[in-house]
Order: sequence, then structure tokens, then C-alpha cells
Amino acid sequence: MLGSGFLAIWSDVAPELETDYLHWLTREHTAERMGVQGFIAVRVFRALLPAINRFLIVYELETLQALDGQPYLDRLNNPTPWSQRIMPILQNFARGGGERRLSRGEGQGGFLAALPLESAPQDAGALLDQLAAMDRIAAVHLLVTDQARTSIQTNEKQLRKQDRSFAALLLIEGLDQAALHNAIARHADPLRQAGAAVPQPHCSFMFSLNGHRWP
Repeated sequence: MLGSGFLAIWSDVAPELETDYLHWLTREHTAERMGVQGFIAVRVFRALLPAINRFLIVYELETLQALDGQPYLDRLNNPTPWSQRIMPILQNFARGGGERRLSRGEGQGGFLAALPLESAPQDAGALLDQLAAMDRIAAVHLLVTDQARTSIQTNEKQLRKQDRSFAALLLIEGLDQAALHNAIARHADPLRQAGAAVPQPHCSFMFSLNGHRWP
């Protein structure tokens, strides 16, 4: 990951609205966000869950200060007409932004396990070392949410029915789904101690749809 900050967003979309959502996401929304000062990369993932259209957007930020910087707040308080149409249809919405606390590994995996946590794991450095050393794991990242910056009230937030968040987020990038299953199974106890539901079907293994780096 680039930079020391992050913003991660989950949402579900009804099947009949998925095409409009994906067009909005790939043709307007991510490009708009990447034009905001401090936003330097974005990846979009789709959950490997039958009959559920669940998506995860991970933005990489220069620093967490981008989350309450005026350029980003200006966008959040002036949503486009397309955004005004999309925001109310998003279901099971969860959003958190803050600091990339630890990373191990230099690669990017085509598959991602994204585990929300109630707290950062004890001895997180050792846990990330062990996960990153496993076969076919490309990288592991521990992200810690800044609740004050995440909870800022904006016009865009008012368009959504409910916003949930998380204290921390563990991202495990792998070359295939089996590698992620194996990594989590081998380290289930420390992950459960940090508040992760293992397995966690509502935010389970995802594969990358697209990525964009700026400029």
C-alpha cells in the first residue's frame, strides 16, 4: 500500500441496481475521489459470496489528514447528482478511515481477506510476520480507524440510511482463495482475540475488480 493513511468502504447493492452502481463507481466516483488532494490509489473488490453483491473500496492516502482536509470535505458536502441517486440504495454500509499501522510484504494479491477487528491484535507485528511468511501470501496490512475523522457529519453521509464502522481492519492479500483460508485458519485464535469473526461471511474473501493510482 502507498502512503500512511487509508479509507475503506463496504456496501451491498440489490441485483437490479448493480449495473448502475458499477457504472457510477468506475466511471465517476473513484475518479472523482482520486482527484482529491491526498488520495493516491484505489482498489475495488467484490465478495466471493453467492447471491450477494457486496463490494469493498480501499483508498490509499498520503496521510490520515486527507480524511478531514478541506478538499475531501468539499466533495462530501457537494455530492454529484449521480451520487445523490446511489447513496440511498447502498445497504449494510460500513466505513472507516485512519492510519496504516503496520504492513508486511511488498506485493499485491488478486484475492483479499478483509477482517474488521474490535481492536488491534496483541503483538500485531509478530502476527503479521507469521501471516506474511505463509505460502502464496503477498502482503498483510493492519489499518487502525480514526473514529473522530471517520464520524464527521457531511451532506453525503445524510443520504445513507446507516453508517457503521470498525476499530481496525486486517487485510491479507493472497494469490488465491485457498491461501487466504489457510492463513486465517492457522491464526484463528489471535484473530478472534482481536474481535474478528472467523470465518466472517459478510466480508469474506474478495477478488479485485480494478485499481487506479494517481497521477
